[in-house]
Amino acid sequence: MQNPKVSVVRLASYKNEELHKALKKSLTLIGGLENIIKPCSKVFVKINHLSPPSLPEKSIVTHPVFTSEVLCLLKELNLKITVGDDIQSKEKDGFFLSGYRKACNDLGIRLVNLKETGFREINCNGQVLKKTFISPLLLEADFVLNLPKLKTHSFTVFTGAVKNMFGIIPYGLRLNYHRQFTRVDVFSQMLVDIFSCAPPHLTIMDGIVAMEGEGPSTGNPRKVGVILASQDAVAVDAVASKIVGINPKNIDTTFNAHERGLGIGVIEKIEIAGEKIHDVAVRNFKHSAVATGIMRRKIPQSLYAHIQEHLILTPEVNKKKCTACMECIEICPRGAVKLDQDSARVNKTLCIHCMCCHEVCRFFAIKLKQRPLGRIVRASEVLYKKIMTLFG
Repeated sequence: MQNPKVSVVRLASYKNEELHKALKKSLTLIGGLENIIKPCSKVFVKINHLSPPSLPEKSIVTHPVFTSEVLCLLKELNLKITVGDDIQSKEKDGFFLSGYRKACNDLGIRLVNLKETGFREINCNGQVLKKTFISPLLLEADFVLNLPKLKTHSFTVFTGAVKNMFGIIPYGLRLNYHRQFTRVDVFSQMLVDIFSCAPPHLTIMDGIVAMEGEGPSTGNPRKVGVILASQDAVAVDAVASKIVGINPKNIDTTFNAHERGLGIGVIEKIEIAGEKIHDVAVRNFKHSAVATGIMRRKIPQSLYAHIQEHLILTPEVNKKKCTACMECIEICPRGAVKLDQDSARVNKTLCIHCMCCHEVCRFFAIKLKQRPLGRIVRASEVLYKKIMTLFG
């Protein structure tokens, strides 16, 4: 496989004119949009738009201004464009609060909640999936453009280009897969299986303001100040994770996709165009408490499997913040969350640690707790990193 090129361009804010120039530069560095997409093509744009709806300032979704400027560049090529994601919302229009409905209406571009057009069963032939259901909008498109948000993740450590494609399958099936694949390595294999069914032709990552901590929805916004672009989505994830201080080899989706030849996940084999990684690297970027990748790679798999239940996080409800909105109860794939008087309660014996309840809670009422052994492992990894920095 030829070494991919990933462009890294600095940008401090979402100001339209500056963003437009930065996006154009990032695409020019990898060959130019006009040389990547054929004119008059049918293009599907996969955004990162989690449920429930949220304001763009929370850094949960790909910023609508970012997407708008990408769409302006696409419109110059006379393309037939559809923007979409599969979202759950109690609101009449789940794209309203995030600003996506207005952004797409202003540009005259079709915006679709994927459940509206249904899903089609396809053969997958993956490592854990043999068949799955994906949106026909991707199957019928000539070109798939992936617009992920740079974020941490409380289950998979990192979420970016590969994991963003999880949204092309039905919401109910996503819950079912959380129920089936409770180990993070197997779950990540499943994510790569889905990614392999409709690999994007181009990925442009919104890393201007990322999310750190317990992402992908309850972490904190953190300015990173970069745009990344490449025809290799796996390479984008590798470079993005390196910028925020995570070894790409310790991210199961990146590692697995690289091993399967779906992209390049090794930094040394990626050509960086624009800014150098060390010049844009973010110090003290807060990772999720489950980011124990070094320990995963350093201990035998059989031992890791034995202690993994101590490494994962368990959701716990803060009764003072809980509004009894029922959304965590409705989303739990195992029925582990119940209403107990005036607040939700998690049955830890039923919990499969999928973090769906944590992800959906808009009131920040669900916190993640780690068991004592997990805290020891986490502390050991932090110490290991410090020693390697000092003497490595």
